[in-house]
Amino acid sequence: MHIALHLGVHCTDGDRLLKCLLRNTDKLGEQGICVPDPSTYRPIIRDLMQAAKKEAPDDAARQALIDALVDDDDPDRIVLSHDSFLGVPGRSVENNQLYTAATVRAPHLRNLFGNAQVTFYLAIRNPATFIPAAFERAQEVSFTKFLEGSDPLTLRWSDTISRLRSLAPDVPVVVWCNEDTPLIWGQILQHLSGHDQFTELDGLDDFVCELMTKAGSAKMRAYLEKHPPKNEAQRRRVTEAFLEKFARPDAIEEEIDAPGWTAKYVEQLTALYDADIAQISALPGVTFLEA
Repeated sequence: MHIALHLGVHCTDGDRLLKCLLRNTDKLGEQGICVPDPSTYRPIIRDLMQAAKKEAPDDAARQALIDALVDDDDPDRIVLSHDSFLGVPGRSVENNQLYTAATVRAPHLRNLFGNAQVTFYLAIRNPATFIPAAFERAQEVSFTKFLEGSDPLTLRWSDTISRLRSLAPDVPVVVWCNEDTPLIWGQILQHLSGHDQFTELDGLDDFVCELMTKAGSAKMRAYLEKHPPKNEAQRRRVTEAFLEKFARPDAIEEEIDAPGWTAKYVEQLTALYDADIAQISALPGVTFLEA
């Protein structure tokens, strides 16, 4: 059995990946892929993770979790998603690290599933936009308190992913940039669920259409209906062309509002993020999905 764990992170796809897969449970089920309702496993996993701080789960606890996920079926793959698997938004930045709690939580998550094969999936996001968005999500009283003394210029996603790999060395990691998500949406969904390349998911284009004007959305849907893409590369080219012409500025242009951050500082953070991406793509055990 393969367990696909989508770890978020916060302020990336907003559960859209999960919602799309849940809409296609019957199609995916025919291929041995189970996408459980998150209400059936998020509380259980939260409780097991708390208990794991004192004692590792035994076989009975692991089996109870699997039984809660799959009913009477015996799927080849189970897809689980929660953007707080690695910690809550208020602890996404601390000790000059992104998701310090991953150090403890990653091995606990892996150990919940015993001998099953496990893969971690996560989107990363430019710290220049991620930090303000996570601060807003965390609802902290002040930006300074949220940062807990961390220097944003020192934060690297490559550090977080390296910790995931070192603490759960048998778990490969699939990573992509949130900024690229609209262009590689179908590729992300296929990697996460493991469905075959000939499966046409219902609602596949909904996310991209959300980013366009109503007129642009209608035109893209009409074009795709008349000219179905033969592969993911063709779909990507169509998506890129329509986004370039019809994207809503408010949907793709992120306003950065962080105390004391100048345009030059944001450029510096962005340059460091670009360099970090190159580091991540070279990490062993990491598959990086590119636009």
